[in-house]
Amino acid sequence: MKEIYKGKTKDVYALENGNYLLKFKDDVTGEDGVFDPGANTVGLTMEGAGKAGLKMTKFFFEKLKENDMPTHFINANIEEQTMTVKPAEVFGEGLEVICRYRAVGSFLRRYRKYAKEGQTLDAFVEVTLKDDERGDPPINEDALHMLGILTKDEYNILKQLTVKISDVVKEALAEKGVELYDIKLEFGRDKNNRILLIDEISGGNMRAYKDGEYLEPLELEKIIVP
Repeated sequence: MKEIYKGKTKDVYALENGNYLLKFKDDVTGEDGVFDPGANTVGLTMEGAGKAGLKMTKFFFEKLKENDMPTHFINANIEEQTMTVKPAEVFGEGLEVICRYRAVGSFLRRYRKYAKEGQTLDAFVEVTLKDDERGDPPINEDALHMLGILTKDEYNILKQLTVKISDVVKEALAEKGVELYDIKLEFGRDKNNRILLIDEISGGNMRAYKDGEYLEPLELEKIIVP
């Protein structure tokens, strides 16, 4: 097993069979000790966050498989906080795709002149470049195509998959009385150039509320996968 990358919330290892192993950490993104799924720095460490995040990720990847959604997931070992995945190439140096159902976070900060806090959004899809130095700037379809990061056809597939996957997560949360406000996803290409969901689906990359109250990642994960 060879270490490939040490990330903010996960470390990545290459396996001898060509697959990869993701090791989940207890670190979560945020600023000044406050969790923020959209932040590009580690804000705090929550004991148990890695295991809880992996349990929820396994739950959702298995649910997506039932719905014939393409993902890199193979299996997970909850006790060891590891997940085995298929190899996938990221777009450029990495993209984050956010699906928004409510106006909060960076969307609200940018568009406050027009948007009201918590305003309903119709599964608004937003793409940002993974670029810590420049604060993960948003980028649109035309720029992605012109810069050679995505073709227009790939962008359309990415957008459709984002909404379908996010709706599966939203419905699963709703069954537990939880409302999904937004979720951040990542995608890549497999060896056949098929676009598939990569990374994770956990409380650490979404905002969810119950009875109007925000749920911290560990609280959310206890509700969804007790």
